[in-house]
Amino acid sequence: MWIKKQQLVEISKELRLPSIRKMVQDETTFKNPDEAFDVLLQVLLQEQSDRFVRAKQNRIRAANFPQKKLLEELVEDALPDQAKQKLPHLKSLDFIKEGQNAILAGSPGTGMSHIATGLGMEACLAGYRVFFATVPSFINQLKEHRSERTLRSFELKFEKYDLVIIDELGYISFDKEGAELLFTHLSLRAGRKSTIITSNLPFMKWQDIFHDPVLTAALTDRLTHKSHVINMNGSSYRMRETQEWINLDANKVAQN
Repeated sequence: MWIKKQQLVEISKELRLPSIRKMVQDETTFKNPDEAFDVLLQVLLQEQSDRFVRAKQNRIRAANFPQKKLLEELVEDALPDQAKQKLPHLKSLDFIKEGQNAILAGSPGTGMSHIATGLGMEACLAGYRVFFATVPSFINQLKEHRSERTLRSFELKFEKYDLVIIDELGYISFDKEGAELLFTHLSLRAGRKSTIITSNLPFMKWQDIFHDPVLTAALTDRLTHKSHVINMNGSSYRMRETQEWINLDANKVAQN
């Protein structure tokens, strides 16, 4: 019974149930402590399990993924070669423990957003806090916080996320204010916390969207230091799927 009692005390601490912990420690509260401990342990273990599941769901919800894409859904054979090589290490999430970045740059439709979202989902399930945004929506958020004078409180929260995913850098250009805000906030995390960035542009063309060679060079230097830079150039799997669909449809028509 002593082992059971200690287990109940530890679970009560974890679940922050001081009254139950006190009752367990004072065995005279129960007429039949051993029997009561059996029932109470079963109830608390179920509550512990339910909270664990809810916590995962809450982290995924808070990350604000546009779609819940899983790594298991990736057609790995269709990925560019460098992505195939790097994916096993990224799946381990060791890069998050080590505060490293991952930058996926290359052709649209090669799985960049899917990989980024899938890694974010895995991180949420592993207990990490994740933030996801496309570049346009992120810059809009930052401008709104600045106009509402809540930017500092957002910064304090932003730099503490275990993983930040910034998707679609380069698809839409932005003004000087947006470039400076993006630079400032990504720099907050450099060398300490992990960031994943997807981009359809190589580094040498980032200046086209930041419009400032000095700022571009500084951001590139900070993001790429001890980072996993993955070349995602290749043929679009969406185009391949579209072509397969067209061919399948044509075959059906021919058979009829």
